[in-house]
Amino acid sequence: MVPSGFRNDRARRYGSAKRLLCLLLVTFQVGLASAIQAQPVPKGDAAVAITDAGPGPEEALTQKIAVWRFDALGIEAELVTRLETLFRSELDRLAKLPMPVRRDIDRAITGDLRDCTGEEKCLTAIGKKLGVDVVVTGTVGAIGENYVLNIKAVDVKTGTQLRRISSDPLRGSPDELIDSVRVAAYRLLAPEQIYGGILILSDLVGGNVLLDGKVVGKTPLPAPLHKLALGPHTLRVEAQGYAPFEEKVEVRFQKNTRVVVRLVLDETKVAVLPPVHKTRSGWYSKPWVMAGIGVAAVFVGLVIGNQLQPPAVNCPGGSGC
Repeated sequence: MVPSGFRNDRARRYGSAKRLLCLLLVTFQVGLASAIQAQPVPKGDAAVAITDAGPGPEEALTQKIAVWRFDALGIEAELVTRLETLFRSELDRLAKLPMPVRRDIDRAITGDLRDCTGEEKCLTAIGKKLGVDVVVTGTVGAIGENYVLNIKAVDVKTGTQLRRISSDPLRGSPDELIDSVRVAAYRLLAPEQIYGGILILSDLVGGNVLLDGKVVGKTPLPAPLHKLALGPHTLRVEAQGYAPFEEKVEVRFQKNTRVVVRLVLDETKVAVLPPVHKTRSGWYSKPWVMAGIGVAAVFVGLVIGNQLQPPAVNCPGGSGC
């Protein structure tokens, strides 16, 4: 039979080993994410297009695509140019076939077609000259402190509009507008590929992970939760003996939002052992009582022994009887 102390010690060592493995897994995840973020970024226009580029499309588009241009409406032309460069880069990553660059487009499109402002007829003519299947164009406008994006795609073969998207009024820095343009590229031609993820870092073993009320796994998760709709999600982690962790997490396009989960012990559910009550021993268990009983027993034994001895007989004249 294995002593209980040995079993407890072995269980403690096993639990420590599991926690160590979890910590190693978390360290690997953090290191991998840091290594990806530490990749060098090119300078100039390429930096605008490649910075935080994300993992790329899950399925490339087979059509040959060209971007005619973005027009500025009440906004700095330099910013629109940067946004157009980013948009082209996103579509170039999304499309399987290479897209014509701006230099080739300017060389091929001459005359009245250069004045095209987004009508289907002239966009179709531009697409035929470039030898592409889809032509994309758009505008970036400012209304007060808000930005509005209007982008559309035209099918060159049929001369009809494939899809038009308009963003909600956007406020904030140009970086936020850039992120919206990247999303717009997918919304326009690959809306089914718009998603992000959540990377959960925790050294807790066996905690239930719930996303928007549904169980999605147990900690530590071996990989990020992926293909999540953009926007806020409710993340909850539960484990017996711990207070639950709950947080609103914003999922962004082609990014894994990192969440560090630390659960604390729930003091209201910690098992409390009942107090140990010492029972009072009876008077007969006292040492002096036991000693007295021993002496009495010896005395009684002597008395009984004397009673059992035969009486002495005196013979007259000293002779034997």
